[in-house]
Amino acid sequence: MEWRASHILVKDRGQAQQILQRVKSGGNFEALARDFSTCPSKAKGGDLGWFGPGKMVPAFEQALRRLGNGSVSNLVSTQFGYHIIKKTGQRD
Repeated sequence: MEWRASHILVKDRGQAQQILQRVKSGGNFEALARDFSTCPSKAKGGDLGWFGPGKMVPAFEQALRRLGNGSVSNLVSTQFGYHIIKKTGQRD
C-alpha cells in the first residue's frame, strides 16, 4: 500500500485553524500551502509524493489512512506542529 498526500504544516494552532477554515470553504489548498506552510514541500504546493507505511510519523499516517481520495483532514498534531492533510492518491 502506498499513498500520495499534500499537507500544510504550521506551528500555531490558531493559524492552522484559520487555514483549515479557508480550505474547507473552497480555498485553493496548493496556494495556501505555498503561502503558509513551514515544510519545504510548500514549494510544490505541499505535495509529499508517494510513500508507504512507516515513512511518516504515526499520527500523520493514521489520519491519512482514514481519508478518502481528495479529502482533507481536520488538524493533526505532531511533534512538528499542526498538519492539514489532503489525500491525493492510493495504490496497492
